Amino acid sequence: MKCLVIHGPNLNMLGKRNQSLYGSLTMQDINALLSNTYPEVDFTFFQSNHEGLIIDLLQNTEEYDALMINPGGLAHHSVILRDAFELVTCKKAVVHLSDIEHREYFRRFDILKPLADVYVIGQKEQSYVLAMKELIEKHLQ
Repeated sequence: MKCLVIHGPNLNMLGKRNQSLYGSLTMQDINALLSNTYPEVDFTFFQSNHEGLIIDLLQNTEEYDALMINPGGLAHHSVILRDAFELVTCKKAVVHLSDIEHREYFRRFDILKPLADVYVIGQKEQSYVLAMKELIEKHLQ
């Protein structure tokens, strides 16, 4: 199984950001956690602070069996990201480290949520692990 993991804006700053919300692991630590937990999965990891680069990548996902994205703040307002996410045909997950549904009012709505096959929030780094478990289960169905 091939899985593309996309980390959105500011996720390259994990470990330096508010650890009570986002945990203490860095983005590299999360990538290693996924790779070590699911050695049978062929992961490709990508991070960008630039929305257009993420959209370009979403438009070229044919070679993957699964996609996992943490869109960061783009989840709350980026219609163009939503449009690109909607075109992805493989099983797809949206994850958030924090529980966005219980944070500031402007973070509570995720425009990608209705399009996701898997949606996991508020479990810090375990959001990624739990979402990958569900993606694998859906892939095997």
